[in-house]
Amino acid sequence: MLASDLLVECLEAEGVEYVFGLPGEELEDVLFSIADSDVEFIPVRHEQGAAFMADVHGRLTGDAGVCLSTLGPGATNLLTGVADAHLDKSPLVAITGQSGLESLHKESHQTLDVLHTYKSVTKWNTQVTDPGVINESVRKAFKLAEYEKPGATHLELPEDVAAEETDAEPLEPRGRVRRPDPDGESVERAAELLESAERPLVIAGNGAVRTRAAEALREFVDDRGVPVTATYMGKGALSDRDDHSLFTLDSGENGEAEDAIARADCVLAVGYDIAEHDPENWNPDLDKDIVHLDHEPAEVYEHYNPSVELVCDLSAGLERLDEAADVTCDDAWYREEREAIARQVVDRPDEDDPVTVRNALPLLREAMDDEDVLISDVGSHKMAIATAFPAYEPNTVLISNGLASMGIAVPGGVAADLATDENVVVATGDGGFLMNAAEIETATRLGCEYTILLFNDDDYGLISKQQEAHRDAHTGTELSNPDFVSFAESFGIDAYRAESWDEIAAALDETVDADGMSLVEVPLEGD
Repeated sequence: MLASDLLVECLEAEGVEYVFGLPGEELEDVLFSIADSDVEFIPVRHEQGAAFMADVHGRLTGDAGVCLSTLGPGATNLLTGVADAHLDKSPLVAITGQSGLESLHKESHQTLDVLHTYKSVTKWNTQVTDPGVINESVRKAFKLAEYEKPGATHLELPEDVAAEETDAEPLEPRGRVRRPDPDGESVERAAELLESAERPLVIAGNGAVRTRAAEALREFVDDRGVPVTATYMGKGALSDRDDHSLFTLDSGENGEAEDAIARADCVLAVGYDIAEHDPENWNPDLDKDIVHLDHEPAEVYEHYNPSVELVCDLSAGLERLDEAADVTCDDAWYREEREAIARQVVDRPDEDDPVTVRNALPLLREAMDDEDVLISDVGSHKMAIATAFPAYEPNTVLISNGLASMGIAVPGGVAADLATDENVVVATGDGGFLMNAAEIETATRLGCEYTILLFNDDDYGLISKQQEAHRDAHTGTELSNPDFVSFAESFGIDAYRAESWDEIAAALDETVDADGMSLVEVPLEGD
């Protein structure tokens, strides 16, 4: 068979359903091999959108999403989404085409050193120069992308190699490598720290959601009564309906979650990466005992220097701690903070309240079921969603917080719609929306059904606020925008401009559970 046929058979063996990408002449053999397979190639409007789709697919399913681009500008366009997946610990395999091997030693049209360009944003990458190693290369790319902690991998396939013949066959994927149970001595030391603490607290990170450890975490909390605060990417590990939830690290209009964390004397960090939230913000005085429970040892950092590290499967670690720790935590020390945060995030806005993202979130929560999926783009609205939108199930609020790249929401909605049977809402600002708004065409071509909630302040609002805080002025942030309703309708989708609370509630009720695509624009009156 052709090497490109082998590549695609290997993708089939890995269970790949979709490849998101843009066609290119160096990909001709690969594209025709896909066309003859059970894998569906989804052409997108920009390579960054393809990578974001693969990124969100990986986060929702746990299986590596696959994105494809040609050489040169295709590969550099793909790069941002690949980096986003890598820093958000989302399994992704990127495949890029390349010129023939005979041209790579000299300056050639559209030819860049893509391999080294991708090296810093992937767990592993390689150029395939021999058709006989495609099977091993693909298997390794998927194994490493999906192995904890997951991330991005990259294969570069020169066009002349893709056209060669080979008699190699796909390698059969095996069961995923699992981490061992925690060692008994570490469990005992961790249990002693928790037992001696007066105000223990759990920080649930991305890993608590990503590794499907939420059930074990919820059982631990039910048994031991320890309160939980989540990182932005750990939302939903514990339901925010649970009286033990302090929502996220920054939740509370007056910093109530931060106050509770500051008073905690022992922190059990479950699946937490310091890239998610700088520990200097919650351990500035280095006065907390920290128990690190994760699949990898802790990063070396002055403000995150654990007393005990449990490097193991997260569910197994929580179960062993639950068995070993004689802890029954009284809620008196955090009850007021919990109640204050809960009131603030669930109250509907009054009629005369200004139209802000934070005030709109209770209406969005009412329109969505517990299992529905919300994807947040990056911008000032992200901060409100992270701190004031309750999450009730794991992996139902997706926030980019590693690379934190704008533009993920609209293409991410495509992947979420393909990956789940639940309703999908993507929340974005006017800045991030127009970065990848062309993917609405991709969504409608595929028959996707999700709602775009567009908060419009005619500004790069988050940057404006930061500048105002530093200098009492802002510059370089103001925007002009098209008529978003007409823009959306030009793609053939329903669109609404909702300017009052009644209009916003009615539009969300109308669209979230509806068939087809829709856009709801909300002009903002304040922060």
